[in-house]
Amino acid sequence: MRFVGVDLAWSRRNPTAAVVLDGDGAVGRPRVWEGALGDDEAILSFIGRGVGRGNALVAIDAPLIVPNDGGARPCDRALSRAYRRQEAGAYPANRARLGPEVRGETLASCLGTLGFGLGPSVPRRTEARQVVEVYPHPATVELFGLEKTLKYKARPGRTLASRWAELRRLRGLLGTLAESEPSLDAEPLLATLDPEGLRGRALKAVEDLLDALVCAYIALHLWYWGEAGCRRFGDLDMGYVLVPIRPGDH
Repeated sequence: MRFVGVDLAWSRRNPTAAVVLDGDGAVGRPRVWEGALGDDEAILSFIGRGVGRGNALVAIDAPLIVPNDGGARPCDRALSRAYRRQEAGAYPANRARLGPEVRGETLASCLGTLGFGLGPSVPRRTEARQVVEVYPHPATVELFGLEKTLKYKARPGRTLASRWAELRRLRGLLGTLAESEPSLDAEPLLATLDPEGLRGRALKAVEDLLDALVCAYIALHLWYWGEAGCRRFGDLDMGYVLVPIRPGDH
C-alpha cells in the first residue's frame, strides 16, 4: 500500500508538489517526491510512476467537489467554525472563485478513470485505490497539538526570517512523527528541505514539499486508524474535508 500527498496548485501556471510514501505496516517512508509538477498530465504521470498498478490512498490539498456557484461549501463553514480558535479555517471554495473548471475536480475525475474512488470514508487498513480531500492546517493542529497554525505562508507583514523559522518548526514537527503511530521515517527527504536563506521560487518549493509530505502522512494516518483517526466535515454531495485526529482526542 502506498500513500500519496498532493499540494495542488489551484492554477496550472503554478507548480504542484507531491510525495509518495511506501507503507510498511505502521511505517511510511518517502519513495519519490517532486516539488515542481506542472500540468495535470505531469501530476498523473508522477502518481502513476509512484504507485504503479498497486493500491494507494491519494490525499489532495484542494477542493475536489465544488457544487456551489458562490459562497462557501457547508464543509468549509463547518471546518472553519471548528478550528477558528486555532486560525485553521478553510478558504471558501466556489465555482465563481475557482473558475468554470475546478482543477481538483478534474484531477479527481482523471484518477477515477484509473480506478481511484472518491469517497469520504477510509476503511481501516483496507487495500484500495482511493482519493480524498484534506487540508494541512487543521491536520497539523490535531497531529501536533498546536494552539495556533504555523505562520509559514507568504502574507503581508510576515518577514522572510519569520517564515524560515516557522518552516523549520514544521520540518522539526514532521521529524517527531518517527515516534508516532503510524510513524513517518522521512529523514532523507526532510534533510533536503532546509528553508534558511531561501526566497522566491526556491522557498516556495520547500514550503510546497513540506505541505505535500503532511498530506502523504495524513493519508497514512487515515488508512491506519480508519474512522477512529478521522474527523469528517461534509459529504460526497456537497464536498468534504477529512482531518486526521489522534484516537481518543474527540
